[in-house]
Amino acid sequence: QVQLVESGGGLVQAGGSLRHSCAASGSIFSINNMGWYRQAPGKQRELVAHVSSDSTTNYADSVKGRFTISRDNANNTVYLQMHTLKPEDTAVYYCNAGVVVYRLGEPLDYVEVWGQGTLVTVSS
Repeated sequence: QVQLVESGGGLVQAGGSLRHSCAASGSIFSINNMGWYRQAPGKQRELVAHVSSDSTTNYADSVKGRFTISRDNANNTVYLQMHTLKPEDTAVYYCNAGVVVYRLGEPLDYVEVWGQGTLVTVSS
């Protein structure tokens, strides 16, 4: 009933920029926290950036000063603007959202939803 659709992955050179988008759709009452995660080959998935319902943001130390997370509540969309990309940023990026959804016509259920993942490859 709820899905997150990501766009914006691709191949870029080191030092370049890339913008990711993640749009939520479905029977949504509200969206609370939204975030971006990434998983590099052979490594565990890690939190990259997080934005709360009041737009408070947090970032992993490895991306502070280079990445910016933002949200457009009117369109149920979260963005990740990435600058000064490094080869170590190469990973599959996933968006995540905590969503209150309708059940039997009432906003009763809170669910965690994941996007499908998009590959970012940064060349040297």
